[in-house]
Amino acid sequence: MAEKYGTLYLVATPIGNLEDITYRAVRILSEVDLIAAEDTRHSLRLLNHLGIKKPLISYHDNNRISRAEELVNKLKNGQNIALVSDAGMPGISDPGEELVVLAVSQGITVTAVPGCSASLTALVLSALPTGRFAFEGFLPQKRNDRIKFLESIKYEERTIIFYEGPHRVRKTLEDILTVFGDRRCSVLRELTKVHEEAIRGKVSDAIAHFSEVEPKGEFVIVVEGSKKNAPDNPKPDLLCLSVEDHVKHYMNLGYERMDAMKLAARDRGLTKRDIYRLLNS
Repeated sequence: MAEKYGTLYLVATPIGNLEDITYRAVRILSEVDLIAAEDTRHSLRLLNHLGIKKPLISYHDNNRISRAEELVNKLKNGQNIALVSDAGMPGISDPGEELVVLAVSQGITVTAVPGCSASLTALVLSALPTGRFAFEGFLPQKRNDRIKFLESIKYEERTIIFYEGPHRVRKTLEDILTVFGDRRCSVLRELTKVHEEAIRGKVSDAIAHFSEVEPKGEFVIVVEGSKKNAPDNPKPDLLCLSVEDHVKHYMNLGYERMDAMKLAARDRGLTKRDIYRLLNS
């Protein structure tokens, strides 16, 4: 019976400063039967700091599909499970989306234990408009795909948030400058940590900064939205296409399949997971 099922808790963890853990998060992590972690070694350090001893199981990008089924079976057997990522809220540019979809489809209670989010922390520190924003996560790794994706959101009016690693942050900023122009931006690194830093100004200012200073740590790039209207170019009525043809449309334009799925999902108001499921149904 559904009432005997366990509960899946999505537990936000600190993005840097361990003092940012919430009282409720500590309690839930202490009470659950099992903790599913993106990196068990990383999460073990947090649990040791909190004095919590609980079984850990890995749940990461490489096993998220098969492990989701295993975790749902445990939930259906009455176990309570906490899902954590390395930092922040699981499911936001980290594994979790597939597990939530599967658990909900099986009638399992899913609830969130809110807390830190690098994207929102960066947004409020950016000194850019916060009323309306678009979170885009990590951009494609290949430059051609990255340029094409940036072109697809060039006229987004809302403040735009990206994640980036230290090895690619300057190249990403250069591509943003090429496609968007020299807009206002804020590049934030090591949020809530000892070496937290915010570089505010124009995109060109951030590029100049990282030409002199080696990028270190994890970055959030916040960019001002477009002040120009998109040109009134005729576009194919993509919503009249099948999902498969919709994805093929973007692949024919040169996008990798995963990025094409993301763009099709955006057009249809769906998640990439929805597109994946429809393509394989």
